[in-house]
Amino acid sequence: MIIYKTQVAPEWVDYNGHMNDAEYARVFSLACEALIDHIGLDEAGREHYGYTIYTLETHLCYRREAHQGQALNVGLTLLDSDTKRLHVFFSLFDDEDNLVATSEQMLMGMKQASGRPSPFPEAVANRIATLPKPDSGAWPELAGRTIGIRR
Repeated sequence: MIIYKTQVAPEWVDYNGHMNDAEYARVFSLACEALIDHIGLDEAGREHYGYTIYTLETHLCYRREAHQGQALNVGLTLLDSDTKRLHVFFSLFDDEDNLVATSEQMLMGMKQASGRPSPFPEAVANRIATLPKPDSGAWPELAGRTIGIRR
């Protein structure tokens, strides 16, 4: 499922002539916003439910360079969820469908008034249930990675 589309803005390009590493995080953040809107927690939904989503953890993997003006598409896979958390995997593709980067994220549903974790509102949980999941045995290769120097 493509959750977000954009293109590399001129101000995202660094002194190396390609998209700066921080801008990959921006694109994934915007994709996360699109996901939040998609599940019914856009501005009106947040106000209606008094509920929001916080990002707890993010893991980025950079695979290819992206250049000014290049079209980018962000795919979404729901790796896991429970009553108040989402474990999501975003895949960033260029206009030739090459994998550019990935972002694995843990998201938490929060009651706005208390700032405490809380179960998803029923309508939101129902939308979450429709998100694409990995095919059995097809866990994304770059999901669940740890960082370290291999010896």
